[in-house]
Amino acid sequence: MSRIQSYHDFVKVHGVLLAAAGIPQSLHKLLFQKLSSDTFDGGHFFQIEPFEDGRQRRLLFTSNFMPKHSNLFLVDHAWTFRLPDAYKQLCEVPGLAERMAALMCVDSAAEEAGDVEGDAGEEDSIKPSAVEIVQREIKEGGDDTTRWLELEELDIDDDMLLSLDLPNKFPNLLALSLCSNNLKDVEIVAKEVTRLKNLKALWLNNNPILERSNSETAIIQGCPGLEICNSKFTSNHGEWALGFCGGIYDKENAGFAHQRDHPLESVTSLDLSNRSIHNLINKAFNPDDIPSLSYLNLRGNPLDQNSLSDLLQLLKGFSCLDSLEVDIPGPLGVSAAEIVEALPNLSLLNGVNTSKILESGKSVVDSMLQPRLPEWAAGDPLEDRVINAMWLYLMTYRLADEEKIDETSVWYVMDELGSALRHSDKPNFRVSPFLYMPEGNLASAVSYSIIWPIDDVREGDECTRDYLFGIGEEKQRSARLTAWFHTPRNYFIKEYEKYKNKLQSNKFVSPVQGSSVTISLCHGDGSALRVYTDIPPVEEYLTRPEFVITTEPKDADIIWTSMQIDEETKKAAGLNDEQYINQFPFEACLVMKHHLAETIQKAHGLVEWLQPTYNLETQLTQLIGDFHQREREKLDNLWILKPWNMARTIDTTITSNLSAIIRLMETGPKICQKYIEHPALFKGRKFDLRYIVLVRSMNPLEIFLAEVFWVRLANNTYTLEKHSFDEYETHFTVMNYRGRLNHMNTPDFVKEFEKEHKVNWLDIHSRIRRMIKSAFEAAAVVHPEMHHSKSRAMYGVDVMLDCHFQPKLLEITYCPDCGRAVKYDTEAVVGGGETVKGKDFYNYIFGCLFLNETNHVSQL
Repeated sequence: MSRIQSYHDFVKVHGVLLAAAGIPQSLHKLLFQKLSSDTFDGGHFFQIEPFEDGRQRRLLFTSNFMPKHSNLFLVDHAWTFRLPDAYKQLCEVPGLAERMAALMCVDSAAEEAGDVEGDAGEEDSIKPSAVEIVQREIKEGGDDTTRWLELEELDIDDDMLLSLDLPNKFPNLLALSLCSNNLKDVEIVAKEVTRLKNLKALWLNNNPILERSNSETAIIQGCPGLEICNSKFTSNHGEWALGFCGGIYDKENAGFAHQRDHPLESVTSLDLSNRSIHNLINKAFNPDDIPSLSYLNLRGNPLDQNSLSDLLQLLKGFSCLDSLEVDIPGPLGVSAAEIVEALPNLSLLNGVNTSKILESGKSVVDSMLQPRLPEWAAGDPLEDRVINAMWLYLMTYRLADEEKIDETSVWYVMDELGSALRHSDKPNFRVSPFLYMPEGNLASAVSYSIIWPIDDVREGDECTRDYLFGIGEEKQRSARLTAWFHTPRNYFIKEYEKYKNKLQSNKFVSPVQGSSVTISLCHGDGSALRVYTDIPPVEEYLTRPEFVITTEPKDADIIWTSMQIDEETKKAAGLNDEQYINQFPFEACLVMKHHLAETIQKAHGLVEWLQPTYNLETQLTQLIGDFHQREREKLDNLWILKPWNMARTIDTTITSNLSAIIRLMETGPKICQKYIEHPALFKGRKFDLRYIVLVRSMNPLEIFLAEVFWVRLANNTYTLEKHSFDEYETHFTVMNYRGRLNHMNTPDFVKEFEKEHKVNWLDIHSRIRRMIKSAFEAAAVVHPEMHHSKSRAMYGVDVMLDCHFQPKLLEITYCPDCGRAVKYDTEAVVGGGETVKGKDFYNYIFGCLFLNETNHVSQL
């Protein structure tokens, strides 16, 4: 087709895309005109405004008035990529990282960070030692008057702390900071600290000692007067801790020396956010002692020792309190409207005018969340900062034509104008990607985003869009907003704990046991069993005289197919109920990843051999809680996302970025599973194992393990370096479709693995057998409807070993074909007996399933 010239041809080619984009029909002709003339006229109507010291940007409307659905604007895509290529492009495309850094507000902040880092480097060269600082304090203030001491980033270890003898030199110390040192021994630190009888605040942040779970408890128990420990309030918190957060106490005024009767009476603003406060109601926090309090921030505190009514009653007593920040949902209620109604003196709740909240009700909650601004570590290169920040800006689409849908989604960043559109739960603009094909085919396609007003806008209005357009609470809207906003951590952690407790309470009931109920299918007259198959290796290598291949499905005794057979298919092919089919009904409970996890969890609860697994379509809240809990406990937080039902690691991603996990839901239904960070390795490389399980019956359960299994090796040396997670040949093992396929015969692998790791493979194999049996037992218990007397099936079970050689179940697949057995003529390795060659694979598989033989298989 030649280049599109008319509006009629434009609609003919783009009709489906126009409908999918949701662009009002009244704007279609205008869209054609702007696309044809390549008109980018947004600059005449909008202005980008930086704010919050350049950490954010917003888009302001500068024209007089624009009615809804009256205009539209083209937005260019500043960066388009496939996810595995992102980092490489940032490193190799000139100017790309710099432009993205400016667009994502990490450039100016990065320069500031660099300046600070440079200054710090100069200071380090002349920085005094811990001993020198202690001596200076004694000389300047005297040991009796020093009440605040900062000994940070001085490489103080346990022995040095003892030698400093701080309790004798500074007996009246109220606040001590030992942040970013090398303190490891809980007993030594606790012994020294507990000798400081007046200590009110202690900071040990960024010390190895905090990796010990009991460290804080030991210190707090020995210091009954301590009110702040590692930036958290203790249960003894009172007037000093509140004064510190209110700006009354600091290094220049640590308190106690000439303290007046009501030291908090001048406090008007109190930021108590993220202080791990469980009980807010105490003698110090009351309206009589803090009469002027007008602003209070309680975000990030569980407050679980106070009832809702008691908290509201307490806050009502602060007559000057007109601005409050709190988690919603949280300890003060589940909706903003409820809180405002209970505290009528408030004028601002989470920065939003209370009158607007009462008008809008619950729908305003989205705009009350604090934005999740880009974060990075000191010294991170610009490319890394962009990778970390991009999830706040990315959008996605997937290409498709008449033949197939593209396997890998396309991600893109809108240009500076489009990216300045911030979120609102009541937006005045809508954005949609649009693929313009000027020559009528995909080869000529150019991608844009189209924005248009969905409400009247006036001069000075901020232009906003809904990041989750069309997604309501039934699709976990509030949880998904965590990708862009700081949502209440404690709420998600509580939901995770409830979920975990429920799983732990699951009691396993063994499936029905009994003797074999299956019988050999051999015909009484000795004639061969007719097999219909659409799998070439079966047709070629099933050579036993008991079986004969037929080309007519309706004439077959056994249907062995790679297709899913349902009632409609059976009717179309002329199949009958007496034919045996190589699949079980409802086997999705095993072969689809989200159903497999659910099946195992319902039957067994939490088990060591299945990594923590969440169906993101229904369990995002619990996953976020687990992520935050691991973050709080300083545990590794690397996760792998897998589509429900796609093979060959298509659309599979490894990440420790929570925003990325949530945003990746946009490319299709997925599970999120804790990544096995420390797997067992073979010569430094990652590997997994493919086992073959044969199922004769689900009730009673009758399953067999083929003695042949396959080792699948990654090609590259394993590493946890963050840029390696996009390297397919480092973190993935299925090389049939991508990468170099290096086959290794199984007996050779076992022999070399035992030698490398000094282990007995049969011990590992026995653990794998028990795990596989448990998985199929779970299906038999949870889904008894899976049983069918005319079903026999073969499944592939993928297993990985962790660094302690404990098996982990990766997935179970419907496996009618195992071409690798034939291709590599693989030998059996486990269980003894004569050697089994791959070309005999289908002979003994069919012998087990249909003739009740047990040659080269073992019953589980």
